[in-house]
Amino acid sequence: MSMQAVVVTGGAGFIGSHVCKALARAGYVPVTYDNLSRGNRAAVRFGPFERGDVRDVAALSDVFRRHRAIGVIHMAAYAYVRESVTDPLAYYENNVVCSIRLLAAMQTSGVRVVVFSSTCAVYGTARQIPISEADPLDPINPYGASKLMVERAMRDIGGRAGIRSLSLRYFNAAGSDPDLEIGEWHHPETHAIPLCVMAARGEIKSFDLLGDDHATADGTPVRDYIHVADLADVHVRGLEYLRDNGPTRALNVGLGHGHTVREIIKAVEKVACVPVPVRVLDRHAADPPALVADGRAAQDLLGFKPRHTSIETMVAHAWDWRKKVAAASGYPEK
Repeated sequence: MSMQAVVVTGGAGFIGSHVCKALARAGYVPVTYDNLSRGNRAAVRFGPFERGDVRDVAALSDVFRRHRAIGVIHMAAYAYVRESVTDPLAYYENNVVCSIRLLAAMQTSGVRVVVFSSTCAVYGTARQIPISEADPLDPINPYGASKLMVERAMRDIGGRAGIRSLSLRYFNAAGSDPDLEIGEWHHPETHAIPLCVMAARGEIKSFDLLGDDHATADGTPVRDYIHVADLADVHVRGLEYLRDNGPTRALNVGLGHGHTVREIIKAVEKVACVPVPVRVLDRHAADPPALVADGRAAQDLLGFKPRHTSIETMVAHAWDWRKKVAAASGYPEK
């Protein structure tokens, strides 16, 4: 029996490339479909690459047909919260319009299952911690609002077209591939762990701590960090859930406990054995004080069991990856 192809939109990105690796390990052929506006061509290592824009229904439909795709993992999106506040038009056009075009291409091509990369930002400021799927959906920034719109489109358009979807509301992806084949390499970098690592390595002058006056244990924001390799595993399990006729739904993906930014700084200092220079700035209105998942539904429904649960392990993998990238003077090529 030939290996079955899965199209991964945004597969050249940080999380997308890890998903492609997990798909290949599970016996699928991951077909990366990416316009490389924010992805890395060097991260495409585990299957064919098709350069294109999700807005191009004809090109995407052609990719589905040529590779005989049995499903889609949709990860092509803009994902910077603060950028979404300053340029909401770009976020609604890229995240929402592209997703609607994807559904059109799926309908045309007869592809009937899609795992969607959603976000905990759909909840906005949490009423309670941990956050469950039953909690109110009230995003406080355009990024979260755009993702929630896509979830709704998946239900409405997909329901009419016979397309089943699984929206994975992830919390904070962290770490890097333990094998160091791929990893996190953004321009600009906005995530706490790689920025702390960069500050510890002297690649930037300091780590900018955005607010130390939140209503948390040490005044800094609390986030639920999940290792990117575990997050990738959830996508494969989600695809198989849909292929087993699982109905459309949304699931949180997190570990169920959080760490403050101060705790992240301490973890980096422990791994690096050097202090992290820190500059405290004002907090941003688009940042909730705490986001922690109730991820039991994903664990029960998908049989998901995270392997890398220690924040020190996530930091160590991020540190090792950054060290390798620095030694190669950029993202390592094949």
